[in-house]
Amino acid sequence: MKQLLSAIILLVCFFSEAQNFEDSWTGHFSYASVRSISEGNGKIYAASENAIFIYDISTQEIETISTINGLSGESISSLYYSETFGLLFIGYETGLIEVVIDGEENVLTVVDILDKPTIPPNEKNINHFNEYEGNLYIAAEFGISVYDLSALEFGDTYFIGNGGARLNITQTAIDEEFIYASSTNGGLRRAVVENDNLIDFNQWQLVTGGNLIGVQEIAGELFIANSANQILQKNGNTNAFTTVANFGNETIVDFNVKNNLLNITTSTSIQAYNSIFQLQDSVTTLVEFEDTYLSGIALNNAFYIGTLQNGLLQVPFGNIDAFQILPNGPVDNNTFSIDATPGQLWAVFGDVSVTFNPFPLTRRGISNLQGDSWVNITYEELSETLGKDANDLVNVAINPENPSEVYISSFNKGLLRIEDQVPTILYDDSNSPLESFTSELDIRIFGSDYDREGNLWFVQSRIDEALLRLNPSGQFQKVDLSPIIEDPSSELALTELSISREGFVFFGAVDSGVIGYNPQTGDFNKIAREPGNGNLPTNNVRALTFDNNNRLWIGTLQGIRVFFNVGGFFEDDASIESQEIIIEENGIGQEFLFDISITDIEVDGSNNKWISTATSGVFYVSPNAQETLLRFTKDNSPLPSNNVQDIAIDSESGVVYFATNQGLVAYRGSATAPSENLENVRAFPNPVRPGFTGNVTIDGLTEDANIKITDLEGNLVFETTSEGGSVLWDTTAFGRYKVRSGVYFVLITSEDALETKVSKIMIIR
Repeated sequence: MKQLLSAIILLVCFFSEAQNFEDSWTGHFSYASVRSISEGNGKIYAASENAIFIYDISTQEIETISTINGLSGESISSLYYSETFGLLFIGYETGLIEVVIDGEENVLTVVDILDKPTIPPNEKNINHFNEYEGNLYIAAEFGISVYDLSALEFGDTYFIGNGGARLNITQTAIDEEFIYASSTNGGLRRAVVENDNLIDFNQWQLVTGGNLIGVQEIAGELFIANSANQILQKNGNTNAFTTVANFGNETIVDFNVKNNLLNITTSTSIQAYNSIFQLQDSVTTLVEFEDTYLSGIALNNAFYIGTLQNGLLQVPFGNIDAFQILPNGPVDNNTFSIDATPGQLWAVFGDVSVTFNPFPLTRRGISNLQGDSWVNITYEELSETLGKDANDLVNVAINPENPSEVYISSFNKGLLRIEDQVPTILYDDSNSPLESFTSELDIRIFGSDYDREGNLWFVQSRIDEALLRLNPSGQFQKVDLSPIIEDPSSELALTELSISREGFVFFGAVDSGVIGYNPQTGDFNKIAREPGNGNLPTNNVRALTFDNNNRLWIGTLQGIRVFFNVGGFFEDDASIESQEIIIEENGIGQEFLFDISITDIEVDGSNNKWISTATSGVFYVSPNAQETLLRFTKDNSPLPSNNVQDIAIDSESGVVYFATNQGLVAYRGSATAPSENLENVRAFPNPVRPGFTGNVTIDGLTEDANIKITDLEGNLVFETTSEGGSVLWDTTAFGRYKVRSGVYFVLITSEDALETKVSKIMIIR
């Protein structure tokens, strides 16, 4: 009896309503990898890695649901749409369940399984949903949970292994009076579905053993799929099964019944059978879309196949021509590096370990956002165009003078040039002075930046002449680092690179800190760890950025530093100590971002800093970092992960892009680069309507412009000087009180007083 009581879990449903961020954020997720499919109400529901898209079969319209709408951003493991109740259930590897209600904007988050302390975290994966008479049977890695669809609450949880042990339940099915449960570690078990005591493991009978992928019922016939890629059919009222299909080395990846058809999807094929296991149709070869299959269903005489790289494919029965269904987005979600210029963004998806090891090699292609539309260049297209292997693409540099020209670093194969979205050349040891540091081709290029003369500077790891310059005419120059690094070939990696206002070239290293090079004199210098030797928290440097005051911001594996005396970096008697940022917290001085792994630092038009981290999301701080203006994490924003690998800012629009290891999102920031004149000054939102609690943004400003805001009677309510191209007004009179409804004049004067502009803002309280 005590064992029975210990096995009983009554899951009381705890709901929270996720926030919708569509007003301030945009999602740029990849939907290319479709893991699970459901259907209902004339629509196909498709789950990618961590987002959903819905395809309306009749209108062919596509709707997406992502972290912008309130999804968690975690890895999705299963999907189910209840047509009876108008509910879309999303199951996750963590045990989290999210519910999207037809016609509702917000997402309901169900954390009962996720937060259950008695179930180990690695045994909470949601494998399958099965609806029966108002209940949703949730097959999970620990057992079965029952969810009441009308009450939106959990009932019992069943641990059905021997002695009440946890079993990895892959699927459930109802056949006549029995509920069947397949498992990977306990075979097939069944119990009477109307039994009120199913929490008692003794009520569950072992039918057959084996490692089972799933169990399905169709027209009174029961089928199981096992890990040997076999399909077996139950023999009448006996517990015996007969093998009816063997797919050999083709791994069964999906097994379901839809619309009186048994659908079996393998990694290379899909087939639909009727209840007596007669083949109705199949697809084995799609010439235009050679891919790995992940999921599939048959509906209305057509297959819908979820693929690894090509989204959802619709293939009519009797046809081998596929129609691709894929929302606009990049090629992958593990976005490693990005760069932006006004109106466009480039993204790459290569990868290196924390020790800068490119192996195992990644082959993921390139994506370019122009306006609202993505253009993708797959790895296969790259290789075919170049005639070479372009893998492990880890850094992007857009030519500021010619935004149609882009250089991309490969941490294995060299330097790739793209012009007008077309890959034109991959520089390596066969067509340039670049040299491999091993007998096998291995050219490890990482950080790069343009100087004011249009030269592209970049670093190559593991060789002596590791600093390189590519001039606008295509000529290379190599700089030997032996004078500053004793053995450059032993340096684990050279990392980011940034160029100062004077044209000094600074780059980071894993072992050697920050190195500076003066191209005019050939002088080197460096700063490293420990006070008196540069004061870096560690020599492992991951981010380098110059702000609008020509100060060098340094991000390391263990915190952040600022170097103020850039102009004197190469002077013998100059102090070349970097400085930590000390902020006051509860009356005590604390080092800002102490021991936090910094991945990038970007400077916006107001000289504020966006700082990304490997574990703690994003910080948006004032010019001196004494004030944190915003903090974005996975818990309070649409960031799908706290591992933010790179940041890029569109200086014209103020949009800030965040590249994470689980997707790309964009925040509509307010800080823009200064304009050359005041012709395009605007204020938004305008009018300010009742209920608005944010700031009014005034942009299109010149640098150091004076901005005054007055009421109709000429009373001054706000005054400031722009640092970039925009300023914010909180609609108060110098922070004392909210101003009343009415029209307010914005009076703008350029720094030299030669240009003025008057604008208006309407406030409605």
